[in-house]
Amino acid sequence: MLTLLTNLPRDVLIRQLQDGLVLLVLGMGFVFIFLAILVFTTKWISKLCMKVAPAKQPEVKKAPAQAATAAGVKAAGGAKDAEIAAAIAAAYAKSKN
Repeated sequence: MLTLLTNLPRDVLIRQLQDGLVLLVLGMGFVFIFLAILVFTTKWISKLCMKVAPAKQPEVKKAPAQAATAAGVKAAGGAKDAEIAAAIAAAYAKSKN
């Protein structure tokens, strides 16, 4: 292969290298532009979907024992403590299943 390159006239070799660099830049440019368009389109469609159908928070059903525990903690401590107690009670009940 190397002997073939050295056998070419200098102007032909330079022209082939220039053509190769042009193809390289054009190819990488098109790929970059396509990926940039893809990213922006994906973000735009995601925002559009969130406006059309926002994510709903799942409801947590409390068992009678969990409700009583949460009510006792809420009266004594506060809303944040009640949420923590409810989460612990829910995890404990789920681990028993």
